[in-house]
Amino acid sequence: MFDHLPTAPADPILGLSQAFRADPRSDKIDLTVGVYKDETGATPILKSVKEAEKRLLEQETTKGYLPIEGLPEFNRAVAAMAVQNAVSLDRTATVQSPGGTGACRVAADFVGRHFPGTRIWLSNPTWVNHQSIFEAAGIKALVHPYLAADKVSLDLSAMLETLKKDAKPGDMICLHACCHNPTGIDPDAAAWEQIAEVTASKGILPLVDFAYQGFGDGLVEDTVGVQALLKKHEELLICSSLSKNFGLYSERVGAMTLVAKSPAAATAALSQLKAAVRCNYSNPPRHGASVVATVLGDADLRRQWEAEVNGMRNRIHTMREKFVALMTKLTDKRDFRFLLKQKGMFSYSGLTPMQVDWLKQNKALYIVGSGRINVAGMTEKNLPVLAEAIAESLS
Repeated sequence: MFDHLPTAPADPILGLSQAFRADPRSDKIDLTVGVYKDETGATPILKSVKEAEKRLLEQETTKGYLPIEGLPEFNRAVAAMAVQNAVSLDRTATVQSPGGTGACRVAADFVGRHFPGTRIWLSNPTWVNHQSIFEAAGIKALVHPYLAADKVSLDLSAMLETLKKDAKPGDMICLHACCHNPTGIDPDAAAWEQIAEVTASKGILPLVDFAYQGFGDGLVEDTVGVQALLKKHEELLICSSLSKNFGLYSERVGAMTLVAKSPAAATAALSQLKAAVRCNYSNPPRHGASVVATVLGDADLRRQWEAEVNGMRNRIHTMREKFVALMTKLTDKRDFRFLLKQKGMFSYSGLTPMQVDWLKQNKALYIVGSGRINVAGMTEKNLPVLAEAIAESLS
């Protein structure tokens, strides 16, 4: 029966990464997949993570299964980091998941099972995998405006007007806590207050995708959206990824935190979240969560880790500044200063699909077809080459 299966289309981002690896050209540059890279172009293991792993190697006594909900000290630490002091942790229910993707799927399965007919609003554009995740769980995905006509700023009024007009009580909305993927365009504090007001007044349940905490303005500063939402909403879903800020991409470390109105509701919700996990991956892996819990539970390691997160964020910001300065010198066809207002690893470059394809074919420069670039893929060494290539594509 498998003879009649059609070939599925390649993932628009991971497929590009595969093509990049197969490209024999020695001068190729990859600005596609969303992983942090250091000044050498490598994805490093953080020193705080290495030290935590060393301790685990010496002290760990078992490789037995974790509970369905995951490592308790990891869950508490990640929930506390996401909500800060906005709510008491006894109103939260957290399950460890295989990355932020797994967290989104657990949330989708939980909502789809217990609240059938729920719809979810996604920004246009959003992370390429969001729609597939929620629709696979039976949740209909709708889109609201996000980008303004200039494609480099947020059209908050259009977003809010669509929600006021078309959203229904009981709908969900997927909001990027910071470092919006794929645009890098985030609401400011005032905009978050308006989003919270409208979603609360319409009875919309926010699901916050928190994949890049610390890569925007800072580990605490990046919770501005969560803080605003929790002032207006008694219930909230937060999908956290530790891949980026801990560099634990291959360990698949994430968490889904549910904020309930009361501790009793949180306890009941946790039992249902565990049921969703049990029929999916049964229980999560130990190693990555143990690393995170070790770092966050030790004052010295935590300080070292926070400094490393600051270093990664600052490097990305510096590469933005240098790229913009270089493009200003090389071409007057496009003003790239809008990139300085964007945050995190990703930015919409404004490049067209035709220009993106030309760059891949002629310059071995790989960029997502939408024009999204991974700023963290820029280095001092490749910056002059890629800037000249992009300038040439504009001419």
